[in-house]
Amino acid sequence: MSIQDKLKFLKLIVHSETPPCGVTGLCGGYELRQWRYGQFATWLFDNHLLDFALTHSDLDKISQSNAVERIRSAAKNVFQSDNLKRGEFGELVLHGIIKEVYGTIPAVSKIYFKDGPNETVKGFDAVHIVANDNDLELWLGEVKFYNDFARAVRDIVPEINDHFKTDYLKKEFAAITNKIDRSFPHYDKLVKLLDPNTSLDDVFKCICVPVLLTYDSDLVKTHREFNQAYLDEIVPDIQANLKYFSDRVTCPVKIHLFLLPLEDKAQLSQTLLNKLKAWQSI
Repeated sequence: MSIQDKLKFLKLIVHSETPPCGVTGLCGGYELRQWRYGQFATWLFDNHLLDFALTHSDLDKISQSNAVERIRSAAKNVFQSDNLKRGEFGELVLHGIIKEVYGTIPAVSKIYFKDGPNETVKGFDAVHIVANDNDLELWLGEVKFYNDFARAVRDIVPEINDHFKTDYLKKEFAAITNKIDRSFPHYDKLVKLLDPNTSLDDVFKCICVPVLLTYDSDLVKTHREFNQAYLDEIVPDIQANLKYFSDRVTCPVKIHLFLLPLEDKAQLSQTLLNKLKAWQSI
């Protein structure tokens, strides 16, 4: 199945797994010559909110009698404020993208473990796995849901560097282990992989870091259709941004960069906030 066939909503601009850093460029697309803000929010919430904001056990317990309550609870778990600068929407977008493109399985719902409805949770922005035969690949995500590409790179590169220092990783692995739902189907294998007695040399062979960067794009604003003329301009732009990022980051594990150029990040954030509030009120 092609990458585009796997995507439920987003349009594929380019996809490459060429080392040292793979790249997937994506677009929200257009309808009637307008960028699809509302449809983007509907796709994201309908397909990805529940397993982003609920534990594996809670998902298993959803039934006809409690479905509305669970949906409302999931929406409230994200955050309950009007702050459009929060990072949860970016985390949700990354969560949805890697599920669809690579078939990842969320291992930990970070959102569920907040101390309060508007608290932030530190650490990796996504903790997913890919099950390959008898092995697990651990996907530790990083996101910058920004309107400026250069600023997103500037802010995310030191975070990636810091997050792969030995002391930080050991502490983060311990925190992740404590949050894995025991009903998670790959619980035993994942706990063994994250065990402090497992050498990081072995763990690094099993890690991929999906990095999502969003940014406002003049090309997205200029074009009104997802067609060949759009692709002819946006593909070189994606490749240039990949080089800009790759030239500035060093990491001991595999990185895959997801680039999502937007028409207006502020408008998308407001649309997502409106959808979140609607789900919180059902």
